[in-house]
Amino acid sequence: MKRNLLIMSVLTTLALSGCVPSLNPLYTEKDLVFDPALIGTWAEENNSSDTWAFEKDTDKSYKLVVTEKGDAREYKIHLVKLGSSLFLDFYPEDSLREVKQDFYKAHLVPAHLFAKVSQIGDTLRFALMNPDWLDKLLKQHPDAISHETIENARVVLTASTKALQEFVSKYAGNAEAFGDPVTFKRKAATPRAEPAKK
Repeated sequence: MKRNLLIMSVLTTLALSGCVPSLNPLYTEKDLVFDPALIGTWAEENNSSDTWAFEKDTDKSYKLVVTEKGDAREYKIHLVKLGSSLFLDFYPEDSLREVKQDFYKAHLVPAHLFAKVSQIGDTLRFALMNPDWLDKLLKQHPDAISHETIENARVVLTASTKALQEFVSKYAGNAEAFGDPVTFKRKAATPRAEPAKK
């Protein structure tokens, strides 16, 4: 019962519907890479008013500020290399910042989201894991990855980082596993950054 309540609270922290949240990250320290080309301010091709601004945080992480309809939210980002594939691991940094009630805050658990990166340059293109594909897979193979199905038939991944990496690597080349890519164009020039560290 307590575990189900904990997992249900994950959804409260997600701004994006139709995504697949995970309780654990996709990376270990050895999987992290840094690409200075990611740094800068980006906007979707069809919506130039909302922006995604990446800046360097540490040698192997970024800070991302997503501004939508005037509301800015901060995320910790890691660029993860598994085999020949690149992924972004999103984690909300300020999900509890504006929650004033301690008891309510105790119910909220931030979650990781993963996206497969297909391009970083003048264009940034990535695709989030497809929840419809995952739902279909889990109905056919319930043991494919550790998970919980919660309210409104949402799936929350509960697998360890190692199991997540094996699962994501297995399906990285599957066109259905990740949804339609989101395409961003650079709005601001890339600030000077140190060379990529791997």
